[in-house]
Amino acid sequence: MRIPRRKLWPALFAVAAALCAAEATAQPPAARAQPSAQQPTARGGNVPPPSPARESTPRYEVQPGDLLHVAVWKEEDLDDDVLVRPDGGFSFPLVGDIRAAGKTVEELRLELTEKLSRFVTDLFVTVQVREINGNKIYVIGQVNRPGEFVVNPRVDVMQALTLAGGATTFASPNGIFVLRREQNQQRTMPFRFDDVVNGKRLEQNILLQSGDVVVVP
Repeated sequence: MRIPRRKLWPALFAVAAALCAAEATAQPPAARAQPSAQQPTARGGNVPPPSPARESTPRYEVQPGDLLHVAVWKEEDLDDDVLVRPDGGFSFPLVGDIRAAGKTVEELRLELTEKLSRFVTDLFVTVQVREINGNKIYVIGQVNRPGEFVVNPRVDVMQALTLAGGATTFASPNGIFVLRREQNQQRTMPFRFDDVVNGKRLEQNILLQSGDVVVVP
């Protein structure tokens, strides 16, 4: 008995998407590879503190909702967690408001160092991402678990479909597309499941950005 192709799609999703799901779950977010400060020399020493190690590319860009930890060495009053507000900023003592959204941890560290240097000598600042809450994507339409997902910064379309439980039997996998808003304009990017699962036109399986919407008709 020949099984209709439409009924095979959920099984194909489960098999094909599971192969790349391991990468999404096993690979730690880029944001968690934060700069790690080694112990600097005593205050007033001739040797400055070592610079944080460079982050691997691509580097995670902070998003609204992320929880950061900012610390200034030997300054207890300048050691605290800060939540990135919906407008993309946060406040910190002495420097006031800082625009964080869209910047890397290293960019924020350098900006804070510059602004705090007016008030603190022998300055050594560290910035870490404690919780990634702002890197959200959305999967809607004919999937088993539609909704909002907080994800690893390196999640592609196939992995996003896995997070959403795969397509239902009523889906049209070759009509999938991604909605992305850039500079107040939306554009669509097609995704043909049959192509990708057969190893063709793999450039369709793009890495998703925060705010992307995967639509499964």
